[in-house]
This record gives sequence, C-alpha cells and structure tokens, in this order.
Amino acid sequence: MTIDMSNREDQVKALANETRIEVLRLLDRPMDHFAHQESADPVETGVCVQLLAEHFGISQPTMSRHIELLKRAGFIRAQRKQKWTYCRRDETALADYAGWLKSSLNIKSD
Repeated sequence: MTIDMSNREDQVKALANETRIEVLRLLDRPMDHFAHQESADPVETGVCVQLLAEHFGISQPTMSRHIELLKRAGFIRAQRKQKWTYCRRDETALADYAGWLKSSLNIKSD
C-alpha cells in the first residue's frame, strides 16, 4: 500500500484528537463495547455511528465529523446500510502508518 504525503498529513491530523484515538480503540474490539447492536453484526459490518456518538455522549453530526477524518486518513472503512452508517478499522492502513512512523522517526526495536 503506497500512501502519498498529503494522506500522511490527514493521518497525523486524525490521530491528534483523543476521541478519534478512542474510536479506533473501541473498533479494535467491537463486541466488548457494542455487542448490544441489533441492526448488524458489529464485527462483520462494523459499529453504527449513532452508537459511537452515544458512547461518547456527543451528537451524531459531531461523531460523523470525527468519522470523516478517520476515513480520509484511511484508518476506517464506512458503509451505509439503509439509513445507518457502520464503521470498521482498516488494519492494513493502521499497520502501514505505524511502520511509516517508526521508520520516519528511526525508532529501533529492542
């Protein structure tokens, strides 16, 4: 997966907010947090944006803005089913970013 530098800027911006980082954490283990989702399987389909908004106690439009930044960064995939939008992490994009960050900062593994 090749990412241009403008996308790297979007990725850095996406991770510059604790809410968006927490969204990625929650989506890592959706059944631990959203097993009660009835409209679709939270693992296979993803987690409904409305449930994420409720989890954080914020409005759905505010959560949608967070989701849009994470989508633009490539960290999540969103799909619309009927009137709901569901989100899942993109593990390949997250691993690519982590590898890029590690090599860019010359972080050595022990």
